Amino acid sequence: MGSSSPGLTHIAADGQADMVDVGSKAETQRVAVAEGAVVMRRETLDMIVAGNAKKGDVIGVARIAGIMAAKKTHELIPLCHPLLLDKVGVEIEPDATLPGLRVTATARVTGRTGVEMEALTAASVACLTIYDMAKAVDREMELTGIRLVEKTGGKSGDYRRTDG
Repeated sequence: MGSSSPGLTHIAADGQADMVDVGSKAETQRVAVAEGAVVMRRETLDMIVAGNAKKGDVIGVARIAGIMAAKKTHELIPLCHPLLLDKVGVEIEPDATLPGLRVTATARVTGRTGVEMEALTAASVACLTIYDMAKAVDREMELTGIRLVEKTGGKSGDYRRTDG
């Protein structure tokens, strides 16, 4: 079943939601990078960086949560294909200018469909985990800037965000 609109690949000709058929696509290496941030009080950031959060290593746990989330993306997003990911990396860096933590997630696969959703899911869940682990001391934290930064591979070609 094909798409009724070239811009909406998950909509079938009859208007119903449809999982894209990727069976005839060539396998290529595909990479996606997504980012997000958690803005918090300076004291909260200092506590996390010092390793003094009651729930433990916030950054380490958030990194693992992001990786696990990428592997489960197809279980969370209804029309995503299950992928055998080659690599998922989650980097979390303190940023005193926010103040808060910046998250960068990279997903890589050799396959027939892209890994943008896996990278976005990893970044999102890492941010959510940071919130969860520090919410007892700072309920005003804000998750922000979750977005695709770049992607390579596939029929649609490469993409790189140009607005910073």
